[in-house]
Amino acid sequence: MRIPNEGGLEMKRRLSYWAAAISATALMAGTTSSWAASDVQSAAAPPEIEIGAIVPSSGPFAEWGKANTITLKMLEDKVNAVGGVNGAKLHIVIYDDGARPAQAANLVRKLADDDKVLAIAGPLTSSAAEVAFPVANQAKLVATSQASSKPGVAANNRPWAFRNTVDEGVLAKSTVPYFKKAFGIRSVAIVYDAKDAVSTAIANRVMPAIVKDNGINIVNGASPISFNTGDIDVSAQVTALKGLNPDGVVIGADYSQAVTVIREMKRQGFVKPVIGGTPLISSAILKAAPDLPIVAPATYYPGVEGEGAANFTKDLTPLLRKGSGLPAGIEPSMYDANIYEIVSMYVDAVRKGGVALQAPKLASDRERIMSYMTGLKGFRGLSGPISFNKDGDAIKAFFVVLGKDGKWTEQVRGCSGPDGKGC
Repeated sequence: MRIPNEGGLEMKRRLSYWAAAISATALMAGTTSSWAASDVQSAAAPPEIEIGAIVPSSGPFAEWGKANTITLKMLEDKVNAVGGVNGAKLHIVIYDDGARPAQAANLVRKLADDDKVLAIAGPLTSSAAEVAFPVANQAKLVATSQASSKPGVAANNRPWAFRNTVDEGVLAKSTVPYFKKAFGIRSVAIVYDAKDAVSTAIANRVMPAIVKDNGINIVNGASPISFNTGDIDVSAQVTALKGLNPDGVVIGADYSQAVTVIREMKRQGFVKPVIGGTPLISSAILKAAPDLPIVAPATYYPGVEGEGAANFTKDLTPLLRKGSGLPAGIEPSMYDANIYEIVSMYVDAVRKGGVALQAPKLASDRERIMSYMTGLKGFRGLSGPISFNKDGDAIKAFFVVLGKDGKWTEQVRGCSGPDGKGC
């Protein structure tokens, strides 16, 4: 197990904490595993808890995918360091889809048929999830995305699709009022990545409706300015934005693409408050223009209070900073937290869901994982309890955060449950 060299007592304390965290939900529920000893122990071949993961370790979201991989390996080490689950060790099979939807769909088939996993964490993007989730449904295999937040993606693929994320439409109902009040916003202009599914949804569906509901004028509502994933020159788009002279800017893009826009805004002296969705959350975007305020929602951010989140941040940060191909000052993202929680849920499902871990019973084991996820209530997440609504989206705490001067600070705390309850 890879943990910082903090001395014997500290090592024992941290192992004890994670052992407690792994079993917390079972203890709170007052239940015990229904496995028979003969089902989980074999001198010749001990069973393993086979979980699949699909992350984009190459392509435009490679930083997220590489960080997800390190996060999953950390979790695997922690679970196995305390003996696994009733003697069964956790094994996470991780594949790179390069954020390509067709590749994500193919990997679901591979994980289902060749690797015979119990469930899948991923894929990350809404574009990939839209294609991969139907395949998971066909295979009768749970797939839970760590990042997809385009409205309706899980709802369209029930009952096997889940998202440990919150719909962007729900989040915008809290981010927009804060944005308006904090910066005196009366008008905004929209710019977005036309090649990305969730970015397009944020710019053309989610933000326009909620911005208007809050009495804010969209100066280019009839023709929002667009660019394409991978564009490195957006000077013409930013010049056009500057000419519109809005009070603020809506950016529909993931952080890696938004950074290009924000740097160009800074270069042209167009320093206006920015608002967007969860894809903006990254430590990298804070470095693009530190004096340019950025408002976005998150379900986790480095610095969020709580023992679970604090220990997660402390343990993962040094591992990420030693990771190949990652920025030296990288911090854990909400997508690292989300995928960590997803696999932790699957582990808990194995612990108390009657999962046999026997090849002839794979289909029924997968069914039990789905039933566990569907009925989940009050799972101990890093930032609070987690359950899922009828659409397969997480009911969990979220935060409206302000990025400025190199850090995120919490401004509003909310809950994605009905009437703000359930968190």
